[in-house]
Amino acid sequence: MTLPRRLRAVFLDVGGPVYDDGNYLAAVVRALDELRADQGREPVDRAAVRRVYDAARARQGGSLRTALATELLGDPGLRGALHERTRRHWVHPPGTLYPDVLPLLRALHGRVVVGVLANQEATVVDALTRDGVAPFVDVWGVSAVVGFEKPSPELFSWCLDRAGCSPEEAVHVGNRLDTDVRPAAALGLGTVWVLRGEAPDEPTPEQLAEPDLAVPDLTGLADVLLPLTSAEDGRG
Repeated sequence: MTLPRRLRAVFLDVGGPVYDDGNYLAAVVRALDELRADQGREPVDRAAVRRVYDAARARQGGSLRTALATELLGDPGLRGALHERTRRHWVHPPGTLYPDVLPLLRALHGRVVVGVLANQEATVVDALTRDGVAPFVDVWGVSAVVGFEKPSPELFSWCLDRAGCSPEEAVHVGNRLDTDVRPAAALGLGTVWVLRGEAPDEPTPEQLAEPDLAVPDLTGLADVLLPLTSAEDGRG
């Protein structure tokens, strides 16, 4: 797979590419503290959370929820409860939008369909509106709203249908191999792996070979994508 020769849509994951993934980690810690309190246990060791989290980042596969529930709650069966508690606390506070997001979206605006394609709560729409991102978004592929979650193909297909393009005319920008790059590539989308947030600190050569493009951040990405569009493909 290579980047599209005729680009008509760009989809972005939210946690990592758009907002700091520390927002999710903070919600997980609060959820773990609450569940451990239910067990009559002390608050979770923050260093232990970071160890499990970093191992999952390096692995780029397997369930983080299961690993956290197993190691820090003592019961893998609590992964569902951990997820539900985390959802209550998962927000994107002001100041956590990466500064390279709006410049990219301004450059893409009117040239391609721009979509959010992310496993997020519905409240992310409010955060993106507050931070000036919403006016640039044409397709809102938010899992809690749409009803499908990555890495299942349904969320990708839903977004492609709303964008009115084929997989070969789209690029997905995400920071995880297991829920972004691999499922997108399997459907035929071009893939951009952003090496921040839940991406590993030191990706292996094998991991770096999976996406079509790996970038440290969104700076300069428009210069790569815009030549793949043409005036007749634009949106006005």
